[in-house]
Amino acid sequence: MLNKNIVLIGMPGCGKTSIGKIVSEKLFLPFYDVDEYLEAKEGKPIKDIFLKGEAYFRELESSSIKEIVNNCPSVISTGGGAVKVPRNMEILQKNSIIIFINRPLENIIKDIDTSTRPLLLEGQSKLYKLFEERYPLYMQFNDLEVLNDTTIEEAADSIIKLL
Repeated sequence: MLNKNIVLIGMPGCGKTSIGKIVSEKLFLPFYDVDEYLEAKEGKPIKDIFLKGEAYFRELESSSIKEIVNNCPSVISTGGGAVKVPRNMEILQKNSIIIFINRPLENIIKDIDTSTRPLLLEGQSKLYKLFEERYPLYMQFNDLEVLNDTTIEEAADSIIKLL
């Protein structure tokens, strides 16, 4: 099983990065956060990259995914909207187990700072719109689904048990 990447998909604030770091430590695999990788590559924060538009950001995101996926096996946390670009998912499906981190929106809303997320600057109502748009894609592309409704440690342990 460890000859594949472990890719985490899900809504902003669902715990992909935090859970991914724990899984990578427990499995002794490298960890990549696509957004952090992209920020380092571009030398600027995501919110500044988004100033050139979502389409521009998605192109850079796709390029980053294409680079990261070759570091196999590893644990990869994607951005919440990576599923919107079919090319991203095609690339990831070739050598990855894709895990949907499903966290109740009420829990996300309690924790997330919408002011730091470019697509959520309109506030919490935007989160519901994104969920409606993306949930079918998360369901379409996942190999496994993990509910994150307790702690990130428990969600990470659930992933490891499923693998």
